[in-house]
Amino acid sequence: MQKNSANSIQGVTAQSGGPKPIKVAVLALPEVLALDFGIPIQVLGRNTSGLYEVATCAEDSQPVPATGGYSIVPDRGLDLLAEVDTVIVPGFTHSRDPLSPDVLEALVAAQQRGARMVSICTGAFALAQAGILNGLTATTHWESTGDLARLFPQITVDENVLFVDNGQVLTSAGVAAGIDLCLHLVRKDWGAAQGNLTARSIVSAPRREGTQSQFIKNRSLFGAAEHPTDVAAAMEWAIKHMHQSITIADISAATSLSERTLARRFETHAGTTPMKWLASQRVERAKELLETTTASVERIAACTGLGSGANFRTIFKRSTSLTPSQYRHAFNSGDESTTQLETA
Repeated sequence: MQKNSANSIQGVTAQSGGPKPIKVAVLALPEVLALDFGIPIQVLGRNTSGLYEVATCAEDSQPVPATGGYSIVPDRGLDLLAEVDTVIVPGFTHSRDPLSPDVLEALVAAQQRGARMVSICTGAFALAQAGILNGLTATTHWESTGDLARLFPQITVDENVLFVDNGQVLTSAGVAAGIDLCLHLVRKDWGAAQGNLTARSIVSAPRREGTQSQFIKNRSLFGAAEHPTDVAAAMEWAIKHMHQSITIADISAATSLSERTLARRFETHAGTTPMKWLASQRVERAKELLETTTASVERIAACTGLGSGANFRTIFKRSTSLTPSQYRHAFNSGDESTTQLETA
C-alpha cells in the first residue's frame, strides 16, 4: 500500500493492521447522468476489495431524476459530505442552472475541511459554482468546455485532457473519462498494482492513450456559415484549396481583403489567425479521412496539405496525442462502403 502525500487521509492503516477504507460520497444532482453516477460506485465501490466505502447522497435525501426516465434513491442527505474523505460529483443535465445554497454550502464546507473534490463530466459546473475551481486548471466534456470557460473565467479550462489532477481537486472529461479518473484515484491511493488489478476487474485499460481532443468530432470543419460573409468566403476558399501550399497572401488575394484586414477579421470572429485556423482544419479533415477511408497516410497528407507522411504524423500526434494509425484503429468503422477516397 502506498501513502499519498498529497492527501493526508489516503492510505491510512487502521489499528488492526488492515487498510482503512477511504470514504467516498457520490453526490447526485438533478438530472444526474446515469452512467457517470454509476462509474465511481462500480470502479471504487465494487472492484477494489473494500479499499473504499462508497455511499450516495442528494439534497434532502430525496430521489433524484436520472437520465433514462427513472430516479435514483440516495443513501443519505448532504450531511454525508461532512463525513467522507472524497466527494465525487457526476455529470448532470441542468449543470448551467444555479444550484441551491444548501448544496453549494455543503460542497464548500467539504473542501475547506480537507476533503478531496472530484467531478466527472459536467459535474465540474457544480465545483465551479462553489468556487472550488477558481484559479485552477479544469476540464469537462468537450461539448461543454466553452460554456465552462465563458461562465467561469477564473478557471483555466483545458479541453484536450481526459482528466486534470490538482491534488485536492480533480476533474474529468465526459463519461468514459470518469473511468480513467477513478482508476487514477486508485493508483494514487493504493499504488499501481492495485490500479492495474482494478482495471482488469472492470475490463479496462489501466491507462488510455491519447487525450480528449481525439474525440472532438470535426467541431469547426466547414463552419463558415457561422461567420460574417467575408470571413466565411475566406474560410471556404482555404478549405477548397487546403491540399495546396497556401499562404495568408494567397487567401488575401482570393478574397480581396488585405492581409492585415484578413488577420483582424479572423481574430475577431474565429479567435485565431488565418493560418492557425487552416492548420486545425487540415487536422480535422485528416481525422475524417482516417475514420472513413483506407487511404494511406501519405495520400491523406497530400490531400490535406500536411506535407510528407512523416510531417503529417508529427503534426497529427502533436494535435491529438495519437499517431494516425492509432487514431484509425480507434475510430475507423471498417465499413466497406467508405473505403474509397473519393472526396479528397
